[in-house]
Formats: sequence, structure tokens, C-alpha cells
Amino acid sequence: MVLEVRNNKKVNQLFDGWQETLIWSCLQGVMGCLYTTSKAEPVSAMALLGDFCFLAGMADKELVSFKPEWREQDFVIMIPQTKEWAALIEEVYGEKAKKVERYAIKKEPDVFGRDRLQQIVNELPSGYELKMMDKELFECCKELDWCRDWVSQYETYEMYQRLGLGVVLLRDGEVVSGASSYSSYQGGIEIEIDTKESYRRNGLALVCGAKLILECLERGWYPSWDAQNLGSVALAEKLGYHFERAYVAYEIEW
Repeated sequence: MVLEVRNNKKVNQLFDGWQETLIWSCLQGVMGCLYTTSKAEPVSAMALLGDFCFLAGMADKELVSFKPEWREQDFVIMIPQTKEWAALIEEVYGEKAKKVERYAIKKEPDVFGRDRLQQIVNELPSGYELKMMDKELFECCKELDWCRDWVSQYETYEMYQRLGLGVVLLRDGEVVSGASSYSSYQGGIEIEIDTKESYRRNGLALVCGAKLILECLERGWYPSWDAQNLGSVALAEKLGYHFERAYVAYEIEW
């Protein structure tokens, strides 16, 4: 039987050393859920937040197969801690599991040059308006498929206002680019950044990323970045981050 747990030291230890803020969010009880098959003597665990599922400890078929009843969406990205977990994901899901490569970015609190970031923000092309995420924009983004992930992990604007942070770029009143918190943990956020397809390749994501990082630094928050593709890695490096390593993940229709 799969059980949800909170503040379980033995479960938390299974994720020791895993430098992913989405896992930290679950361990800290800020957002997301933790699951195991034994509260007393857990040897396997799952951390689930948004589209991401992290599998730790001993590979367990019951956890790999588990989908919480409350979860409506079928898409999930599973990240295995070990090769044994990876093999089990492939065994359980077969062709439904698309093996992909994602890219971890180093977490370096003192790496950002504020002057350089401010210079990027100042180079915003004319005709665009850069705004902090407010309640009106929060509700607007919830209705837009391409940027819903900027706010989707926050049940209300009040929760977002307390835990999250975001900047939005407007053109003639239309949301065209932005950077926001995909998730929150104690001391920082995980950045989600995107631009509407017809406005891409104009440096807009770079401006939004620079502004969001500056706002995080003002609050003493760390703006964590994990890259889906090499384009995201290149954008991160322009903002001062450094590439750490590639890792395996599985995109699954649950």
C-alpha cells in the first residue's frame, strides 16, 4: 500500500544529497507530496510536485505504478535516483515512457552580477511593459495554456503572493513573455520562464529572467534553475548560471 507521509526523517534521508528544490519543497512541507510504502521502515519514496516525480531509495514497482486519486493530469516527468529505478520505469510503462535528457544547473548563491543583470533589464526593447505579477495577471496566466505553469502550483493569489514571485512582459496589454516561480521552497524558488511562440528569439526571456533574479536577490531568495533543453542551458549561462550535469528523466502519460 502506498502511503502519504509528512515530516518523516527516514523518508527524508532517502533523498539526502539530491540537489533539487522541488524535492526540498516536499521535504519542507511547503508544497508537493511525499509517498512511501512503509512509514515505520521506509526504504523507497516518491516526491511529487506539479509535473515532476522523484523516485528515491530502493526501486519499488508499487511506487512507480502509483498515481494519486486526486491527480487529474496524466502527464508526469519521472526522475530516477538510480539505474534500478530507471529500469523499473521502462519495465512498467514500456513505450509510454519517453526517455529524455535534462540538464542540472549549479546552485551558486554568489554567482550573480547585479550590474550586469540590471543592464540586461535596461536593454528591454521599446513597446514592451515589464510588470510584477499581480492578482490580475495571476488570474490571466491561469487561463493561458502556454504560461499556466507560472502560477499553476499556487491554489490562490494569496498563496502566490506569500511564497512565489514573478515578472510579466506585456505588449499592447497582451502577455507575451515572463519568468515566475514554478514552485517555492524555504529560501527560494524554482524558475519557470517562457515566451509566446510568435515573440521568441527577441531576447525577451533574457530580460524577464534578469529581472526575476534581481527581485529574488532583493528578498534574499535563491532563484534555482533546471533546464529542459540546451537552449534553456544557454539562456541560464547568459544570466550567470553554470552548467553542472545532464541527467535522465522519463516523460510519461500516466
